[in-house]
Amino acid sequence: METTLAIVAIICALVGTVGCVVPIIPGGVVTYVGYICLYFCSGAEVSTGWLVAFGLLTAAVTIMDFVLPAYMSRRFGGSREGQIGATVGMLAGFFLGPFGILAGPFVGAMVGELLHNSKEILKALRVGFGSFLSFIVGTGAKLAISLWITVDIVIKAIQLLS
Repeated sequence: METTLAIVAIICALVGTVGCVVPIIPGGVVTYVGYICLYFCSGAEVSTGWLVAFGLLTAAVTIMDFVLPAYMSRRFGGSREGQIGATVGMLAGFFLGPFGILAGPFVGAMVGELLHNSKEILKALRVGFGSFLSFIVGTGAKLAISLWITVDIVIKAIQLLS
């Protein structure tokens, strides 16, 4: 059973890390599920403290992924409509595949700003860029946390299996 859990942990870690850049897979969460699998291996040296810490980090980057587009559009001078547009664009982008995930927050923030004031095209572009930047920051944070957990899983699973 321990061998199976260790292998599942490694698979979850690898799939989760890929999921940080592939929009369909909830990367950080899948990686964390791998860590939970490893936690239940009696021979693995996984502390409850690290389990909680990685859980909190995973929750933080997952929430950040949803909140950041609206926040960044506001920081780049966006109106409430731009914030709403960024959020709607991000959610709509999930249904449009990888291109939609990349372009959704940008286009949503731009459309929201143009609905707010159709004469300020440059401002709409700036706000859209801020929303796109948030996507890059969020993806980077998810990837960093996921890689950290993945390295820990792989090292501990190899120790367990050898």
